Order: sequence, then C-alpha cells, then structure tokens
Amino acid sequence: MSKPEARSTTLELAETIKQLLALLKGGQAHADFDDAIKDFPVELRGKVPEKLPYSAWQLVEHLRITQRDILNFSAPPTGGYQHLEWPKAYWPETVAPPTPHSWDQTIAEIRSDLKKFEELLTRPEAYLFKPFRWGDGQNLLREALLIADHNAYHLGELIVLRRLLGAWHT
Repeated sequence: MSKPEARSTTLELAETIKQLLALLKGGQAHADFDDAIKDFPVELRGKVPEKLPYSAWQLVEHLRITQRDILNFSAPPTGGYQHLEWPKAYWPETVAPPTPHSWDQTIAEIRSDLKKFEELLTRPEAYLFKPFRWGDGQNLLREALLIADHNAYHLGELIVLRRLLGAWHT
C-alpha cells in the first residue's frame, strides 16, 4: 500500500469517528436528549398517557439500562460481559421514579455512559470494524450505530409522550 492510500484510510477513519460522535450527540435531524428531557414536569414523569404502554420514567430508565448494556458489551467490565434477560431486565419495574432523585441520577448516568462510549471510539487503539471476541460478530461501529438508533427512536417516543401530556413546548 502506498503512503497516500494509508493516509487516506487514516483520514477516512478519523472522519468516520467524527461523524459517529456527532450522531451519538443527536440533534442533527431531530431533537437531542437535552431537548427531549428539558423542563420535564416532575408530576408527569410517572404518568402513562392513554393508549401508550409506558411513562416518561420508563422510557428514560430504559435508555439508561440499554445504553449501559451496550457500553458493557463494547468494553466489558472486569469479569466479562453479563447478558441481561430480555425484555424484563431492560425496563424498570416501576412506572414512576422510585425516589425524588432517581430521575436526575438516571439522566446523569445516561450522560456519563455516553461519554464513556465516546471515549471508547476515540481511543488510539480503537478499531471500529474488528469483531469482539464475544458475541456474534458485533463490533464497535455496530454498537455506536445501535446506541444512536436506539436513543433516537426512544427520544422520539418521549417527545410524543410529552405532546400527549401537554408538556412539549416547541
């Protein structure tokens, strides 16, 4: 491989990571996480609108649980990756936040875990396309796309929920 081709590959990889980071932050083609949760009324966080099967709390906590699971799958903690039971372990048991601080704690953990995942992408030794030793051929690129897709889907649901509750401002 000649030098210009190698440099082009490096530049393309850097651009791919840049685009993935932008995708994970959201907000390009839809509302981002901060828009979706901004000023969410405390009294509506545990309310299930008519004809929907979940509350805002359940959606936000589901985002946290799922994103954490994807992070743990992508960079397993000591002891390796532990599968969660689908679908039970991916959704909270309560309709409303169990404590007054649960909402804020969940929001902080979503942000923290996303930052940790972004750090995985930007490590010098990160390789987007190499399949993990565990799993069924998944790689870092797939997991980044999965987080972005999953979060966008459920943030859209959260905005619909807010509209049904009369709590969406734009």
